[in-house]
Amino acid sequence: MRKKVTLKQIAKELDVSISTVSKSLKNSLEISEDTRQKVQAFAKLYNYKPNNIALSLKNKKTKTICIIIPEIIHHFFATVISGVENVANENGYNVLVCLSDESFDKEVINMEMLANGSIDGFIISLSKETQQKKDFHHIVEVINQGMPVVMFDRVTNDILCDKVIIDDNLAAFDATQFLINKGFKKIALITTVDYVSVGKLRTEGYIKALKNNDIKVDENLILKIEDTENFEDSIENLLRTNQLDAVFAVNEIFAVTAIKLARKLNIKVPEELSVIGFTDGIISKYSTPSISTVSQNGRKMGGKAAKMLIDRVESEEEEQEDEQYSTEVIETELVERESTL
Repeated sequence: MRKKVTLKQIAKELDVSISTVSKSLKNSLEISEDTRQKVQAFAKLYNYKPNNIALSLKNKKTKTICIIIPEIIHHFFATVISGVENVANENGYNVLVCLSDESFDKEVINMEMLANGSIDGFIISLSKETQQKKDFHHIVEVINQGMPVVMFDRVTNDILCDKVIIDDNLAAFDATQFLINKGFKKIALITTVDYVSVGKLRTEGYIKALKNNDIKVDENLILKIEDTENFEDSIENLLRTNQLDAVFAVNEIFAVTAIKLARKLNIKVPEELSVIGFTDGIISKYSTPSISTVSQNGRKMGGKAAKMLIDRVESEEEEQEDEQYSTEVIETELVERESTL
């Protein structure tokens, strides 16, 4: 049996637009009979089957977009949703929010369930399991059938689409350098496992800052957390077994937990231990002490992602195989508070 092809592959092979292929398969009189026959013969030869999941999106607009987030515990994703809604509503669009709960299967189900004409496009931050599996077939299939997708925060270079990110490597470098400039040398990192893209990049930035300042990288001071529900014992052990100057945590949950456990171990923050987190959410602002943090500007990230998606949805240009996608980098800033004073 021949391998099935996509609309994009047919368009490329026959040197026509995706729109021409789609119309030819529907026997549209807008397309010449010769072209229609050529497209239909090629599609039959290569066992092309239309994907009813997404085809209707090319013919009508629902004025609804979907954002899929991996978790709701972090304030960052709430701010992204807010940014998406602001821009979407200004342009007459509604927003549907779905949660993958860090599950590959849930992410796939969400996309398959909604890509049936219910929405006009997706904004997505990849689940942890999807990044671990490196299986993006569900996203590729949706894009190949003409549905626009914008990735944010957790993205992959394996997918060609528009993306909105921060420079995680640089932000982590700057946060670590900030601690080094205060005279600290024994700086621990509380991060995620490497297959989570943002955790890997932030780890690289931390290591780069240490090396640039001729500080030896001690692997015992790098705690990579996989189970994001049960990690307190690991952080407590890190603090108990190492006489640290500072901790850099890649999210505010890790940061506030480090402060809580330091208090349990009678380690004073910031007098004996400085702590920097990531996100600048409500926890960072109102914890005791308040937490110095890297502000990701999630609201701006969400607004930019929504604008990019809506521009794709409303673009009247024919989609071509060599279509250009862009990656927007949102600036970050270090907000200094009580945990490092």
